[in-house]
Amino acid sequence: MLIGNVIRKYRKDKNLTQEEMAKRLGVTAPAVNKWENGNTLPDVSLLSPIARLLNISTDVLLSHEKELSDAEANRIVEEANARLKAEPFDEVFQWMKQRLEEYPNCHYLTLWMARILDSQRLMMGLSDAEKYDSYILGCYKRVLESDNEGIKSSAAEALYYFYFNNEQYEQAENYLAYFSQENPERKRKQGMIYSKTGRNNDAHKVYEELLYAGYQSLNMTMQNILILLLEESDHDKAHMMVDKIQQLARLFEFGEYHEISPALELATLEKNEAETLHIIERMLANLESISAFTKSPLYSHMDFKEMSEAYLMELRENLIKGFRDDETYDFLKENPQWIELLGS
Repeated sequence: MLIGNVIRKYRKDKNLTQEEMAKRLGVTAPAVNKWENGNTLPDVSLLSPIARLLNISTDVLLSHEKELSDAEANRIVEEANARLKAEPFDEVFQWMKQRLEEYPNCHYLTLWMARILDSQRLMMGLSDAEKYDSYILGCYKRVLESDNEGIKSSAAEALYYFYFNNEQYEQAENYLAYFSQENPERKRKQGMIYSKTGRNNDAHKVYEELLYAGYQSLNMTMQNILILLLEESDHDKAHMMVDKIQQLARLFEFGEYHEISPALELATLEKNEAETLHIIERMLANLESISAFTKSPLYSHMDFKEMSEAYLMELRENLIKGFRDDETYDFLKENPQWIELLGS
């Protein structure tokens, strides 16, 4: 906020007229009027008296506040959008530049103003849209200094797409560093650059890794929902969720074992002997398919460690031992098929 606007705001907050303020400071009313309209600045010797009179610090008077509140920034953004609907683009652009000069440290405002300028210049089909590139990019780059990770990554994303869409892939790649390693968007954007720069094998591998991780994340989330439904004894929805989990495994080609096993907990909870036995029998019969995804064309560019026969045998023995020792399955202990299946 310019010093004149600060003086006007706090003078009105104190219910002082320009004449009353001038009288207390020993200046003329027109002098106060000129300060508030931005025509002149107060003499340096008057800064402390003005601050004391308005009951503010000299930092506030000189607009050294670090940030606007989000609400205040949003009001400026809303005004910018309204102006763009009624005024020529370049006039609003100059107005927006002035607002950002008043609040150079408000990264939130800078980001949103840059976004508005960036999108509107293209949507309005300006013939000279590129002349605003330098200023808009400069705004985004200033926002990269923000301590707020969300704001910073939004600016980095805007910069990434600007350079990517202009086929400046090396520059676009530089902004991936602003995304965390765990953010799947970083990997997806990297894949886009690989595909545009002839590194197709790398692109395939990145996208396949995203598919693989995506299945794991979705599967765990749906399993957690299933657990919640079982705790709530909502068996109708639990059956629906089991079906969805099975479809998910089928869609991502994770193999028959992963398609069969999700139904086991529900069948066991319901003490459905026939269904529980059927599921366990199929799980044991299809144990080798537990790594079927390693042979799927969906993941053909990824490297997987091959499961040995010894490992599969050990896994089978551990499963059987787990079934035998788990009291959850006590309702089956007299069932001949159960006894035969577990070899006990």
